[in-house]
Amino acid sequence: MVRIEGGEFMMGTDRGFPFEGPIHRVVVDSFWMDETEVTNAQFAKFVEATAHKTTAEELGDSGVFYPGAHEWTLVKGADWRHPEGPDSSIDERMDHPVYHVSWMDANAYCEWRGARLPTEAEFEYAARGGLEDSPFAWGDEFNPDGKQLANTWQGYFPDYDKVEDGFPGVAPVKSFPPNGYGLYDITGNVWEWTNDWFDPEYYQKSPTHNPTGPRTGVQRVQRGGSWLCSDNYCQGYRVASRMQTEPDSGLNNLGFRCVAD
Repeated sequence: MVRIEGGEFMMGTDRGFPFEGPIHRVVVDSFWMDETEVTNAQFAKFVEATAHKTTAEELGDSGVFYPGAHEWTLVKGADWRHPEGPDSSIDERMDHPVYHVSWMDANAYCEWRGARLPTEAEFEYAARGGLEDSPFAWGDEFNPDGKQLANTWQGYFPDYDKVEDGFPGVAPVKSFPPNGYGLYDITGNVWEWTNDWFDPEYYQKSPTHNPTGPRTGVQRVQRGGSWLCSDNYCQGYRVASRMQTEPDSGLNNLGFRCVAD
């Protein structure tokens, strides 16, 4: 884990989707955060120790996006061990982030470690890496000097991906440089669960100090963007980007990392 010193920042944006604003002042206390997304190897230790069965395993299916088919498919037998279905394996992908994990799975893993899922405010504060007004975790330009600094979708989603970053799907953790706080893949690769319930109007009424989201809701907030984010689609690679998903969902672009007080 990396220690993130607490502080004050301006959260949100007025140049994105309506539910990403308004910009508002937030103060967070210091906390620790995993330097990478939780990997298959780490999650496997948790399952071995606890015999945890993921939501996707219980349901018998999970959501897979196939670039060649240009669409999402609910695949029987897809789960964290079998990312594309029962005939696939993670044997050569132990250093990849775990996915096909629901919010409940992610929360159980963090609790097993004596940690927790980050609040949405903690995630954005950490993602900014000490930069105050920049739209990206590394600065003001998405591709400074033509460099690819995160695993995203280059091209027009979902028609074609130029794969200029070298990865047609999820990448091993630490494949790209860390941000100013030493956090890897805080942008791109897989979206990450937070602890907050989603409310499109929450920013208008959230407390200033350590906001923890609405008390109840239907969907949980996810942060950070994924390998499917492009300029014409969700633009989830922005530090202020936020999306929402039902907590029992499993997808091949959605993972998590833990924080601790």
